[in-house]
Formats: sequence, C-alpha cells, structure tokens
Amino acid sequence: MTTPNTTPGLRLTVLAGESDTWHHRPVCTEIVHRAHAAGLAGASVFRGIEGFGASSMIHTQRLLSLSEDLPVAVVIVDTEARIRAFLPLIAELTGGPVTLDSCEIVRSAPGPGEGS
Repeated sequence: MTTPNTTPGLRLTVLAGESDTWHHRPVCTEIVHRAHAAGLAGASVFRGIEGFGASSMIHTQRLLSLSEDLPVAVVIVDTEARIRAFLPLIAELTGGPVTLDSCEIVRSAPGPGEGS
C-alpha cells in the first residue's frame, strides 16, 4: 500500500446563520460564488441541525421548535497563500466566527488518461 501524496493547506471555515444575507443574497451563497470567482479549489456549505451564536438563542431543526435560521458552515480548502489572499474578499460578509486550520491536502493519483 502506498502513502498518498499530500501538500500543506489551509482550511477556512465561516460560521453563519442560514438567514444571514448580503444584498438580498444568502451570505453562504455569496462566499461560495466569490471563492469560485477567485479560482479556489472548492467550497462546501454544511447546514447544521442545532446551534447558537452571539444572540445565545438556540436554533434547532427539531419539529416542535422549527427554526428558519439554522447554523451553516462554509468550508474552503486550498493553499495557505490562496486562502489568506481570499480573506479580504469576504471581510465585509462575515459577522460570525471565521477560523483557519492547517491541514494536509491529499492528492489523488491521476486517473486513466489524465497523465501524471
């Protein structure tokens, strides 16, 4: 079994509320579109089932206490230089916590016909 090739990277996580908007557009959508325009490797949005933020109000998806403002996390992984260059592009969008974590990016072996 061979060890996969890895490169150092940086993971950016932006925590927001599902109902947070910027110019009538969801903040998570705006971040994803800006990441795409910036040429970053990829971005994913994860919807939480329960959480709380600065308001200390707990938001949950449980049936008896329906919430329209569930927590979301936008996660982007790329090289450290590219992530740090992207931060100023989302500074106006982020009212909630933003975290940066060092990580290793696993590079898959090229598939048939993809070269080396």
